Amino acid sequence: MIDFLGIGAQKCGTTWLYEHLKGHPQIRFPAGKEIHFWDSKREQGIAWWLSLFPKTTNERQGEITPAYALLDLETIAAVKAAAPALRLFYSIRNPIARAWSSALMALGRAELTIDEVSDQWFVDHFQSRGSRQRGNYPQCIKNWLTVFPDESFHLTVLDDQRQNPKLTLVKLAAHIGVDTAPFLSADEDMLRLPIFQGPVVEIRPRLLAYLRRLYADEIEQLGRLLARDFTAWSEWDGRHR
Repeated sequence: MIDFLGIGAQKCGTTWLYEHLKGHPQIRFPAGKEIHFWDSKREQGIAWWLSLFPKTTNERQGEITPAYALLDLETIAAVKAAAPALRLFYSIRNPIARAWSSALMALGRAELTIDEVSDQWFVDHFQSRGSRQRGNYPQCIKNWLTVFPDESFHLTVLDDQRQNPKLTLVKLAAHIGVDTAPFLSADEDMLRLPIFQGPVVEIRPRLLAYLRRLYADEIEQLGRLLARDFTAWSEWDGRHR
């Protein structure tokens, strides 16, 4: 039986969450972090997906596939029909920084260096359907909450992971329904160590200005949706500290 599902977002600390969650004695990822059933393997059948999570007594089982944030309403409804008691969690970060990090990842996969590509190459990536959808957190949240009840959904913010990693994990453990003690007793300095950190490259000023304009509406919408001030995101100077 699957108990929880991490739905993203890409480049928003999901690997950090996975590495620490899998060390918890009551949490299992029997098929690894990302299964990609709902976005690319549905031909295997729902019974196959569910079979990856054999019934246990004292453990919670799940997966974290960032691509699931982009599922359409029909597919989300199918997820709920297959596992109606799922506990969901979604990790986000400044969408400007997320878009830049995603573009750098694409650069590496294309075996290009930053000096080999123009500003237009980056703009084209920023404007791609995949990048825009992944940074549209308000729409992703609304889609999932159209189908699942509010109490099943938990949000983490990368800023909070970095500033207070212990509290982030404690809150997530409580949401999943496992003992919070292993995280309460964890070494905070160890929790602050980066895991699978991507390349640290400061963004070109013109590209930063472009991304600020591109994501101004989404940042404002998210602030209203969550009743939280994200002004610092709009004013990010592009430096990684």
